[in-house]
Amino acid sequence: MHQTSAARRSVVAGFNGAVATSQPLAAQAGLRMLMDGGNAVDAAIAAAAALNVVEPGSTGMGGDAFALVYWAKDRQVYALNASGRAPYAATREYFDGRGMSSMPPRGILAVTVPGAPAGWHDLALRFGVLGLNHLLEPAIAYAEQGFPVSERIATGWERAAHILRQNSETARVFLQGGRAPRAGVRFTNPDLAKSLRLLADQGLDAFYRGSIAEAIVRTSDRMGGLLTMQDLADHRSTWVEPIHTDYRDYRIYQCPPPGQGISALMALNILRGYPLVSMGFDSVDTLHVKMEAIKLAMTDSARYVADPDKAQVPVAGLLSDSYAEQRRSQIRMDKAIALPRPGSPPLHSDTVYVSAVDGEGNACSFINSLYMAFGSSITVEGTGILLQNRGANFNLNASHPNCIAPHKRPFHTIIPAMVTHQGDLSICYGVMGGFVQPQGHVQVLTNIVDHGMSPQEALDAPRFAFQHSNIYHLEPYFPPKVYSYLRERGHSIPNVEGYFGGGQVIMIDPDSGALLAGSEPRNDGAAVAF
Repeated sequence: MHQTSAARRSVVAGFNGAVATSQPLAAQAGLRMLMDGGNAVDAAIAAAAALNVVEPGSTGMGGDAFALVYWAKDRQVYALNASGRAPYAATREYFDGRGMSSMPPRGILAVTVPGAPAGWHDLALRFGVLGLNHLLEPAIAYAEQGFPVSERIATGWERAAHILRQNSETARVFLQGGRAPRAGVRFTNPDLAKSLRLLADQGLDAFYRGSIAEAIVRTSDRMGGLLTMQDLADHRSTWVEPIHTDYRDYRIYQCPPPGQGISALMALNILRGYPLVSMGFDSVDTLHVKMEAIKLAMTDSARYVADPDKAQVPVAGLLSDSYAEQRRSQIRMDKAIALPRPGSPPLHSDTVYVSAVDGEGNACSFINSLYMAFGSSITVEGTGILLQNRGANFNLNASHPNCIAPHKRPFHTIIPAMVTHQGDLSICYGVMGGFVQPQGHVQVLTNIVDHGMSPQEALDAPRFAFQHSNIYHLEPYFPPKVYSYLRERGHSIPNVEGYFGGGQVIMIDPDSGALLAGSEPRNDGAAVAF
């Protein structure tokens, strides 16, 4: 086993159901739904709602969500885009008129309509069996009665305290006593409990047309924002066709743009041209080609990914074999690409992640996020709801497909993944962490498929993270000679520190059918099963 940044955990195994996510209390909330007779979708929603309370800097009702569902009865994968859109008044001219050359990273102008509540509702309605009111019970209880803050979350909370102090309502709710809670402190959020209960009792109207919507608009108006009641009332989730590629003997599914999941598929298309099995996990050649493939894919993603309802996104061209060969041909084994440029594909007409699989073979790969830590840093008055800052991912370049426009969805970093083998469910997984996500998807999957690792080994193994241009961060657990060899080939590695994401994996044992779950050692993650 390769040395890692944390003590190696064992795989968690069960036959009746498994849940893996970034906080133990949330994982238990999902497991409780499975033991109450719910399915994988019920478990994922309950865990995500609980994470809204116990990991508030990462996710919540004020954020967005995406999901992939493998439904065992028809052996099909379904995709839900539960992300929100820009306000109708959000035009490029509006920002130009205020002298802005780029989108603000936080604040009210970075806020888009929250899509998560509609996503929870729509998933539960189509695939769940317990009902949304039951699924929200653990989250409501944690918000009302309190929960002990876990170590990693307490650390992140303290780091963000200076941001939280910039908004009086956010400071009141999340800096009780004037400071971030330390690990082990009981934290309550009674306002959020009331909002969750309104959603449970009154359904989506409470959030998008009722008292919560009114509170969101009042907060926006007071801060000079653009959100209106019409923006909220017109929000809908979208069931979309998942995109996929074949890698070795597996089919890997992602949600389509505006998410960046296509980046992972493009990188895998490039990598399937290399014999990674014989090259070995931590050889310099393996790292080099993975780093180059991800660099090229991320460069293309930044150029082409946008809301397909508002711009032309050449998905089929980006995923074509001919384009993969074109991009692969640019990789030299002796020299890194110094300044990657987008290719020309052929044209055709902070975050939480939950993996849940039940005993019937259904799976839900679910991701829910506020984007940056504590999102926009704005809390809706009287609700305990933090608003996301997804609008920060728009740009103001009129010729770019991701330029802001009314009622448009921004480029999204959050991406769930699903893997099948000959049509059967094989792996339900994801890696959270902004632009690290597709990079983590590629590295974790190749660890399992090419390098023979278990789910937990695949998560424990050291990673790299492409930053920009030719700059990477690498964890300090590869063989020492690797770092000097990579630098000799032209890779810029300024340090061996950085952020490398947080993953969760549930894999189905092909022989016994057991659910084998692994959880991220770099955060407070937990995998549970029965």
